[in-house]
Amino acid sequence: MSPKKDMQKSTGFTDEEKAAMKERAKELKAEERANKDRAAGESDLLAAIAKMKEPDRSMAKRLHEIITASAPALMPKTWYGMPAYANTDGKVVCFFQAASKFNTRYATFGFQHDANLDEGNMWPASFALMKLTATEEARISALVKKAVG
Repeated sequence: MSPKKDMQKSTGFTDEEKAAMKERAKELKAEERANKDRAAGESDLLAAIAKMKEPDRSMAKRLHEIITASAPALMPKTWYGMPAYANTDGKVVCFFQAASKFNTRYATFGFQHDANLDEGNMWPASFALMKLTATEEARISALVKKAVG
């Protein structure tokens, strides 16, 4: 197919992207409450995890344990329907994106601009996750601690 036909064929956002935007719109409405109420944010986050398919659900649960133990000051919340953790200003520091969210090969664990991970002029901001072992868990814990430090 020619590039011109490919461009004509595009209809905009995928159904998954539209659903994520709708989730984000709902989150924005509830964000002030969640930023001030840790229990409400955690409840939303755990509900989002419960809806995930395996192995995403198990990874998200374990990541929640690691992140809350490594950086208890971060506020759990959802962000585009996925688990996220925000600083005291309500800005997302790190997040988990399930592989099933956009039908991708691997889940993603990532950091946003407010994470203190700077290393010179270039550093990783997200990681592909296929499985969590003790090695990945230790690295994530260290990165989260650095991100909030």
